[in-house]
Amino acid sequence: MTSPTPPPIISPTTILSLLSTLLLLLAAYAISLRHLPHPNTPTKYRILYIWHLFDALTHFLLEGSYLYNCFFTYTLLPLPSSPRAVTSDYPHPASLGGARGKESQGGGDGRGFFLGYRDRLYGSNYGTNAFARLWQEYAKADKRWGGADATVISLELLTVLLAGPVAAYICVLIGRVWNGRAGGAGVRGVLVRRDGGGGSRGMVKGKDSSGEERKRRTETAEAKLWFLATVLATAELYGGFMTFAPEWLSGSPNLNTSNWMYLWVYLFFFNTLWVWFPLWVLYEAYMNIRVAFAAASGTGCADREMAVSKRKKVS
Repeated sequence: MTSPTPPPIISPTTILSLLSTLLLLLAAYAISLRHLPHPNTPTKYRILYIWHLFDALTHFLLEGSYLYNCFFTYTLLPLPSSPRAVTSDYPHPASLGGARGKESQGGGDGRGFFLGYRDRLYGSNYGTNAFARLWQEYAKADKRWGGADATVISLELLTVLLAGPVAAYICVLIGRVWNGRAGGAGVRGVLVRRDGGGGSRGMVKGKDSSGEERKRRTETAEAKLWFLATVLATAELYGGFMTFAPEWLSGSPNLNTSNWMYLWVYLFFFNTLWVWFPLWVLYEAYMNIRVAFAAASGTGCADREMAVSKRKKVS
């Protein structure tokens, strides 16, 4: 008797899943060209914009679809006579605690089971929509994403509902900063016509109040930008750690590292994107905050010269 042929590592679903991620990146790049049209926009800030928009789209569309399947996609199970017979999705304490606790108490009201239903298994594994298929593919590398893992769902609720909007707002702030600087380039003073004595007219130099207001709004937007970018980058790093630390501490029972696709593409590449870019954002935030403090304090000639040089380079 011959053993069944294992499914191919690279399947049509694999290709479509990778293309969906590439499509989000291309969309973020195209939108950046429209939102940051000025040719003098620094490459660093364009990359910053593309990263945060890609981040927001990923949270809203991909991870949002994961939450949808966790809450609304399920399969029914025959209700067992005792809580011991209930099959939990995964052997995590969050999943098994309710079954063990209720058994010891002799109860069976559903507390401790996801959404309180003892006769349902939730998650993308039980769906047929396109996003469910995508998460079924990723679950081949990390099976928690195929079901309803309480820890992952808790992190993703914060990611979709908070991190996604913050990332999108950071893109808005980047647009305000650099479009404001582009619009404010040029002579700050303007010539204002007024009537002179004896009916003659002269030209005097006046203050461009609109330019000063634009500068103030730009500086406020830049301060918000680096504050929120720091908060978001820190949250992304913390979320990644809390996603994988429970696996590492328990011997990684849900991670499949049996082939290069699952290990290096699904697990390593896609997840470390949310390590390298947040670390880079934190570095850039530190450099900008350092320059701002040096310029504001007015102490230290070297620091002031560095601050002026830095501002000239990014302006």
